[in-house]
Amino acid sequence: MATTKDIIANIEQIYGSNNSLNLLKDFERVLDELDVYVYDGWLDGELVSGPNESRYFVECTFMWPYENMPEPQGGKRLQEYGCKVGFAESAIAKVRKIKDVNDIRPGTRKGKIDYENIWMVKIAMPKRLMKNIDRGYKNLDRNKVQDIMANNAVNMNLEPAQEVAAQTEAPADDAAAQQ
Repeated sequence: MATTKDIIANIEQIYGSNNSLNLLKDFERVLDELDVYVYDGWLDGELVSGPNESRYFVECTFMWPYENMPEPQGGKRLQEYGCKVGFAESAIAKVRKIKDVNDIRPGTRKGKIDYENIWMVKIAMPKRLMKNIDRGYKNLDRNKVQDIMANNAVNMNLEPAQEVAAQTEAPADDAAAQQ
């Protein structure tokens, strides 16, 4: 069962480490590139733990409110690319907002703890897949730069508009003169 303190500690660890943040960005890039976000609910997930790096996999666990379970087809889509996906029901402890005396824990000034049902999805993604997608983006960026450079070279050789207009009128006048 996840607690809010565990989630906050995980997020602090991610922001404190460039490696973890880069892993998480690569992880998200793969989810986006494989069009997992097309399936209902996948966009609304919140990171609970991870990224945990092992020799061949990077593992992250996400949570969703119980009513908004992510569509299982998104998980099947990931499995087609070698990811391991597991769905589980769980609960998260949340402190109740104090509105009246019955919302206070006995002997304290704090709110009672309620347990909210959630869906947890653990995804273990192969590092090979993350590297292939990253390599594809770098190639795409390199191709874009080459296209921009080629377009700039073509644009530098453009002739003034009057010269182009004169050249297009000249062949038409020659054709009329020949008839």
